[in-house]
Amino acid sequence: MRRLLFLSCLVLLSACNRAAAPANSTATTATSSGDETLKQILKTYVVEFLRRNPTVNTYLGGAGFDRSLTDVDGMLRDHSADALQREDEFYTQIRKGIEGVAPATLSPNARIDRDVAMAQIDFLLHQHQVRRYQQRALDTYVSEPFRALDWQMQGMTQLSATALGTPQEWALVVARVRAIPAFLQRGREELLAGVKANNVPDGRMIRRDGIDTSEANAKYFAEALPKLAADRMVKSPDREPLLKDLREACAKAAAAYRDMRTFVADTYFTSRAARTLKPPFAADHFAMGEAEYDWALKNNFRTPQTAAELFASSPADVQQTQQLMITLARQIGMSHNWHLPADGNAAVRMVFDELSKDYPKSDAEMIAWYRDAAFRVVDYARKTGLFDVPPDYKLDVVETPAPLQASIDGAAYYPAPPFKNNGVGRFYVTPTGNDKAALQANNRSALADLSAHEGFPGHDWHYKVMTQVRDQISPVRWLTPGAVEDSSSMWEDSMAAEGWGLYAEALLAEPQPGAPNGFYTPEEHLYQLQGKLYRDLRVRIDTGIHTGRLSYNDAVTLFSEGRDFLPGSCDPGTKMNETKRASCETAERAIFRYSKWPTQAITYRLGRDQIFALRSEAQKKLGSKFDLKQFHLLFMRQGTIPSGYFHDVLLQQLEEPPR
Repeated sequence: MRRLLFLSCLVLLSACNRAAAPANSTATTATSSGDETLKQILKTYVVEFLRRNPTVNTYLGGAGFDRSLTDVDGMLRDHSADALQREDEFYTQIRKGIEGVAPATLSPNARIDRDVAMAQIDFLLHQHQVRRYQQRALDTYVSEPFRALDWQMQGMTQLSATALGTPQEWALVVARVRAIPAFLQRGREELLAGVKANNVPDGRMIRRDGIDTSEANAKYFAEALPKLAADRMVKSPDREPLLKDLREACAKAAAAYRDMRTFVADTYFTSRAARTLKPPFAADHFAMGEAEYDWALKNNFRTPQTAAELFASSPADVQQTQQLMITLARQIGMSHNWHLPADGNAAVRMVFDELSKDYPKSDAEMIAWYRDAAFRVVDYARKTGLFDVPPDYKLDVVETPAPLQASIDGAAYYPAPPFKNNGVGRFYVTPTGNDKAALQANNRSALADLSAHEGFPGHDWHYKVMTQVRDQISPVRWLTPGAVEDSSSMWEDSMAAEGWGLYAEALLAEPQPGAPNGFYTPEEHLYQLQGKLYRDLRVRIDTGIHTGRLSYNDAVTLFSEGRDFLPGSCDPGTKMNETKRASCETAERAIFRYSKWPTQAITYRLGRDQIFALRSEAQKKLGSKFDLKQFHLLFMRQGTIPSGYFHDVLLQQLEEPPR
C-alpha cells in the first residue's frame, strides 16, 4: 500500500514538473492552470501526513476526507528512527513537486495553499533533522495516546442519550489501545538516544509529564476507560467481546504506562521514588534558543518580527493595559463606595479582592457558572445582531478529564473533527480540587471573557463556522504539523485560532446597537483587560525564557506581579499569604506550559493584532461599504493559518459582492 502511494506521488511530481514551464516559454499558461496539479499533489501530501500522524487524523476526522484513512484511527504514530527517515524522504520528494508548480500558474488561493504546505514541510524536516526533537519529546510520548483516544471518542456516533459509538468505532478504540505498549517502547528508544546525545527534556517535564502523567494514564487505562466503555457501549452481539478485548488491552496499556514511569525514574532520577534528578538532568533544558525562535517566527507564523524585537516592545504594551485597568478599577470602586488605596496597583488588587468574595463554593458550581456565562454571550449576540446565531446552536461545557488536567490550566476548547459530520466540540474547565483561593480566582466577574474565548464567539463558534464551509477550505490549511497540542507542535494553527479567541474577548467590549458599553459589566471588563494583560505579558515571558533573557523563576514572579498586581517574589521558600500563593501557583503552571511549548504563548497577541490590523485596513479601504459581519465570516473561512498568508486575498474578497 505504501509503495503504491509513493509511486503515485512520483507520478504527480512528474506531472507538476511538466506544468511548470519556464517563464519565457511559449507553453506558459494562464494563471490558475496549475491549480489542479497542485491540488492533487497536496492531496497526496495530506493523506500521507494523516496516515503517518494518526492522532492528527483522528483530531481532524481524516476518514471524512479520505475513506482509506478509516483504519488509521486504530493506530498510533511510529516514532522509530527508520519510520522518521522514510517520512522525511517522502516530505522531501513532495516539497520538490510543490516547488515545481510555478506560482504564476496558480490562482491566489492556490498560491496560499502552496506557501502553507512548503512551510509545514520545512518545519517537519527541521524538527527531525536539525532540532532532532524526537529525542526529547517526552510529553508527546506520554500524552499522545490519551489525546488520540479522547478525540476519537468525541467523534463517535451518538446513538442515544447514553449510548456512544458503533461496534466498528469501538473496535478501532481497542486497536489503538493495543498499540500503546509498542508506541511507548519506541518513545523510550528515542529518549535514550537523546540521553546519549545530551539532547534531553527539561527536568520539570521529566517530573510532571514523565512521572505524574504516566501515573495518571496508568490509572485511566486500568479504571476509567473500561468503565466508560461499559457505560457507553450500546447493547449488541458485539458488546461483550468488545468489552473483553478492551479490558485486556487496557490492562496491558496500564502496565505499559507503569513501565514508562519506571523507565523515566531509572533513566533520569537517582531512585525509583523519583524525588531527585540525576545531575545531568537537573539543569534547565527548556530554552529553544534565539536562532531557533526567530526561525519559527518566520517559517511557522509568517511574521517579520524577531524575538529581540518582541521582547523589547512588550513592556510598553503591558504598561498601557495596566493603566487602563487602574482607571477602570477606580471607577468600579467609586460605584461600590469602596475606599481604594492611592497606589494604582494596590487599587486594582483591592477591587479584585472585593470581587473575589462572590465565588462558586465548589468545582461543580464553578463549571455551572462558566456554562451560564457562555450562554449569556450567545443571547447577547442574538439580541445585538453581532453574529447570526442559529436557533439550534449548542455549546458543551464539561470538566477536564483527569489525564489532561496537568496540561490544561483553567479552561481549554477541543473542537469536533472538522472533516466528519459527527462529533462534538468541548469547552473543558479544569477542577480546582475545591481549593478556596482558586475558586475565588474564578469568581462571578472573572468568567465572562474566558467563556467568550473558549466558547462563543471564540473557539467553538470559530470551528463551527469553518466546519460548515470545510469544502471551501483546502485540507492543507487544517493540518497541525508536529502534533496537535504538545511540545512537538508547529503552532501554525494557533495563530488563527488563539488570535481569534483573544479577538473575540476584545470584540465583546466594543459598543453594539442597544449595548453602548458592550457585553461586559465594568467588573467583567476589568477581568477582560486582565486577560489582555495576561497575553501582553506572555510575549515578554515567552521570548525571554526561550532566549535566555529571563530565568524561569523570574518569569513566574513577573507573571504574578504583572497579571495579578501582587508585589513580591514567587521564588520557592518565600513566605506569602493565600492570595499570593494561589497567584504564584497559577503563574508557575503557566510558565511551565510556556517553557515546554515555545512560541505558542505569543500566538494569542500576535494573532489578535493581525486581525485588528487587517480589519482597520479594510475599514479604511472600503469606508461606508465595510461590513463587520462579512469581515468576520471571510476571516474565519480562511482556515487555521496565520493571516499573513491571506491578507491581500481577504481584502480583495471584501470588495466583491457578498455571495
